[in-house]
Parts: sequence; structure tokens; C-alpha cells
Amino acid sequence: MNVPAARNVIIIGSGPAGLTAAIYAARANLKPLLFEGFNAGGLVPGGQLMFTTDVENYPGFVEKITGPELMERFRGQAERQGAELITEDVRKVDFEARPFRVWAEREEPYLGRSVIIATGAKAKYLGLESEHALENKGVSACAICDGSFFRGQDVAVVGGGDTAMEEATYLAGLCRSVTLIHRRDEFRASKVMQARVLKNQKIKVLWSHEVTEVLDVEQDKVTGVRVKDLKTGKSRVRDVTGFFLAIGHTPMTELFQGVLDTHDNGYLKVKPGTTQTSLDGVFAAGDVQDWVYRQAVTAAGTGCMAALEAERWLAAQGGAH
Repeated sequence: MNVPAARNVIIIGSGPAGLTAAIYAARANLKPLLFEGFNAGGLVPGGQLMFTTDVENYPGFVEKITGPELMERFRGQAERQGAELITEDVRKVDFEARPFRVWAEREEPYLGRSVIIATGAKAKYLGLESEHALENKGVSACAICDGSFFRGQDVAVVGGGDTAMEEATYLAGLCRSVTLIHRRDEFRASKVMQARVLKNQKIKVLWSHEVTEVLDVEQDKVTGVRVKDLKTGKSRVRDVTGFFLAIGHTPMTELFQGVLDTHDNGYLKVKPGTTQTSLDGVFAAGDVQDWVYRQAVTAAGTGCMAALEAERWLAAQGGAH
């Protein structure tokens, strides 16, 4: 039986963190292998920027660039530097064995002397039965993906952070009206993003309200949302045909539960100032370990850190093969 050779670095995830790690690892002649996902398990090739329209704050781009276009440039640069990309979802890992073992679609595992985890995070839902029943039938967690289906219609967005502001603003450019529903009486979003929303005449804010039901499951499409005023307790229906979630994210750490240390919120723990996880030779970069900044530029920065740390760790183990 031929045992496959172990790769120096296996990277799981292809957002800004994973692809930056691939660029740096390839330039260090580590011949990295990157699994970019296939979206079957929620790992989206290109990461969350694939759901972003205009990126105006990534350094080096005077003119705005779309998220998908930016990620295509990341990907092309990684391939040009010599990284090998596989469009498959990782379904299992074994970090007890050395070299580490990673399973994707084929039966045999891929072997890696080191691993960089850059699986990112995915959108949260409210957990309503009606919301789940109408998912992809008017309920969406991605305005960029689905907003064009609601041109000229009335829609609602739930959330109070930067993501909610961006989704509401984007939808206001397509839809007749946007109702932004928030549980509190103030936003968590940056002042710039808040100002953009509050001055947009097509966006109405429902402060101190929560969604209790998405209508109408019987019609198999969204016809409205039932909202409750948290200060008065009164309920009413807001007529909308689209319902968008923008209430945060859950880290994609299912593969690593019980294997690597995590915080109470599920994000991977790393040693302060590094990308080193609780296991030697395994590193974590991007939103899978960062719930504070969650920016493309910070994710890319930690991807760079992970590749450099992996390179140094491999050198301490006797060098790359």
C-alpha cells in the first residue's frame, strides 16, 4: 500500500484569511494545499466577502471593488504563487495522529504536517419555526445573494450592527421600502453606517421590536412579519415579501469541537498575539477565531501570521519537505 506523502501545510477555508495564508505559504515554498469548500457544509468558497457588494475600505483600492471580484483576485494570486486549491468540503479531521489527517471527498485522508484553519463564520437565524419553513422562499441571510428577487417590493431586515446597516442600505437601492427591526433602542453599528441608514428615506426603523413570526407558511411564501413592541407588549403585522437576517454569525468550528480549545461562544482559542491554537502545529486565522473585528483586512493579516508561524514551526521540526 502506497502511503501518500504529507503536505507541509493544509489550509481549510478560502476567505481572505485562508487565501492570504496560501499566498505566504506558497512564497515560502511550503507547497500548501487549500480546501476552499463546496458550500455543501456551509463553507463558502471565497468566504463572507462573496456576499458583499462594494468594498471601499480594503487598502490599495482607490476605487471600490465588489467582494466577489476581490476574492477572485485573492484566489488568482494564491494559484499564481503555487498554492494547490481543491474545491471540496473537509468532512473530518484527526489531529491526534502525526502527521495530521484531513478527509474530504475521497476515502483516503490527506496528510499534513501542519494545518491552518480558516473556516470563518456563518449567519445566525432567529430560530423561529416559520422562519425555517420559509427559508429560501422569502427568508434569507444574504441580501446580496437574494436582494435582486425583491426589486420594487417591501422587505424587512433584522439586526443592529454594521451588517444590518449594510444589508438595509443595499436593499434600499433595490426595494420600494425597507423596515429595519432592532430589539434595542440604539444600534451597535459604527456611527458612519448608522448615519447612512437613518438619513435614507426608504428605510424605516422599528426600535425595541422583535419578530415573533414570519408570515405566511400556509401560502409557502413570505407575506409579512409579526412584530412585538418590547416596551408595550403589543403585536402587529408588517406587510413585506422578503425577510433578511443580519443578527450575527456562528463560527464554523464543528469539525474541531472536543479537539481544539474554544471560547464559550464557540470561536477557536489562540494564544494572545499569535494564531497558535491549543495544539502544536495547528493554527487558526480569520473569523473562526475573531468575533471582535471581523474585517477582511484583519482576516488577511491573521492569515499572513498563520503562514509565517507555520513556516517557523516546521523549521523547528526539521524544516519543510
